[in-house]
Amino acid sequence: MMTTDGQTPRKVAERLGDDEIHVWRLGYDHHEGRAPLLAMLAIYLGVPVHTVRLEEAAHGRPLLAPEHGEAFAFNWSHSSDQAVIAIARGVVPGIDLERVRPHPRALAIARRYFSPDETQALEQLPDGQRDRAFLEIWTAKEAVLKALGRGIAFGLDRLSISGSGDLPVLGRLDGHQASQWQLHRLVLDEAHVGSLAWHGEPRRIRQWTLADGR
Repeated sequence: MMTTDGQTPRKVAERLGDDEIHVWRLGYDHHEGRAPLLAMLAIYLGVPVHTVRLEEAAHGRPLLAPEHGEAFAFNWSHSSDQAVIAIARGVVPGIDLERVRPHPRALAIARRYFSPDETQALEQLPDGQRDRAFLEIWTAKEAVLKALGRGIAFGLDRLSISGSGDLPVLGRLDGHQASQWQLHRLVLDEAHVGSLAWHGEPRRIRQWTLADGR
């Protein structure tokens, strides 16, 4: 495996700092299941891939089995032919990815599940901008909920996303101080939208893309 800028993931993994979050983007085929994730985790653990063991938290979030200690926390997401993986020490990252596509029911979904301010913001947008804006809010919410260790059953209306598409802001998170959370938009392309979130102090986000063929 090589990155698009000519580095090996193993060398990158060796440089994971306590003040960083590493984000990986890679091509994905749903037939692979968790294989790409396990391969990346094995590199960061420095063990053969067949020895990587995962467990699931109460709400389904995958995490390293106890035998790996507290080496790091991770999260991943995939959509269509792309996947993203976040790895960090000392914080639990949440990451979400969506491929941009038409969402004719975006407003209907927002009116039912989003907060009133988010719905109003979507209603004010021209049709041509609404699909991407809807996914920007959606991925931001998902990233926060995954970092929280909860799924959408927590209630999408219990957190509110404001700010711009490039600079999302967690304005409210029921039961938590939103100001203690970090929320960032991933640098991807026009065909994809992604978000990264964690609870804690700001960190440096370092992002790599695996070259085709991985």
